[in-house]
Amino acid sequence: MPARLILEDGTVYDGEPFGSTADAIGEVVFNTSLTGYQEIATDPSYRFQIVVMTYPHIGNYGIEAAVAQNEKPQVAGFVVRDAIAEPSNAHSEMSLADYFARNGISAIQGVDTRALTRRIRNEGAMRGMITSDGARGVDGVVDELLRAPSMSGLDLVQRVTALRPYTFDEPPAHATKRIALYDFGVKRDILRHLSQEGCDVTVYPATTHADEILAQRFDGVVLSNGPGDPEPVTYAQENIRHLIGKVPIFGICLGHQLLGLALGGRTYKLKFGHRGGNHPVKDLRNGRVEITAQNHGFSVDPDSLPDADVEPTHINLNDQTLEGFRHRREPVVAVQYHPEAAPGPHDSFHLFGEFMALIDEWKGLTPP
Repeated sequence: MPARLILEDGTVYDGEPFGSTADAIGEVVFNTSLTGYQEIATDPSYRFQIVVMTYPHIGNYGIEAAVAQNEKPQVAGFVVRDAIAEPSNAHSEMSLADYFARNGISAIQGVDTRALTRRIRNEGAMRGMITSDGARGVDGVVDELLRAPSMSGLDLVQRVTALRPYTFDEPPAHATKRIALYDFGVKRDILRHLSQEGCDVTVYPATTHADEILAQRFDGVVLSNGPGDPEPVTYAQENIRHLIGKVPIFGICLGHQLLGLALGGRTYKLKFGHRGGNHPVKDLRNGRVEITAQNHGFSVDPDSLPDADVEPTHINLNDQTLEGFRHRREPVVAVQYHPEAAPGPHDSFHLFGEFMALIDEWKGLTPP
């Protein structure tokens, strides 16, 4: 059975379906990671997105429940050059095609992903549809795509956040801190790293009022990653403003953007976003450069942040976009990239330790 990926500008890419054969609409974006396709597919930050993997062979090591970032795939669709039908991995539980079929995720293989990536890079991310319905005309699909929601102005947080508070089910052996995490679409590995730092983590829905968090007297608050445009998530921005100065805060990815907005800054949509495991970021505090994992389509405008309150701490060496900041007086830090990810060979796990040290300093356990 043939399948097609049709973009909103009328461009068509032919291939074959694997996974579900239902029509799928989303913003078409590309990811340059060589591995980690399961982590990508299950990351809630990819909600309403069709992900193009630039590496040609995807599915080599199958699917393993232990590495999933959510209970089920979150992507709208998946595009690859070659989907591997017989994975080689002793821990593999099924193929990527079977995983997508069981979870209703539409995917297409046999696509010239280099040409597709080049088009997205040149023209920008755009809406697209994966369809196996040969009776669908291109013009009709384009009309449908142009009526579909644009990522700009789209609040997707409420589609992925927890419905009620819960305690993370992998507690530390010896807890030394209590952390509240706002769930804007959290990856499970963020929770794991906090637990490894000795934290009991309670996860809260995105709409939880700041007073409820403060009443529990947590040692710190983490603002998680998540999908969509940060600007319409006004309820989160208001709660963050209420928390600043009252408890240490660590923002990650969407949490970084929401924190920037709460501090009076602005965000803007990137042409094709940062998605992959090879983005160089410079720490302005010490000159150190890290190769980071990233997944975001919006960025904080550094010129919009109040200089008297906010100090930039990290920049992207590819395009000079803001990758991190801290408050000059309050215990508030944020990074745009994903410190829980492990692109290798040297990862950014140390940022969790730095947040723990910030909490100790705030509590007066260590000198400033």
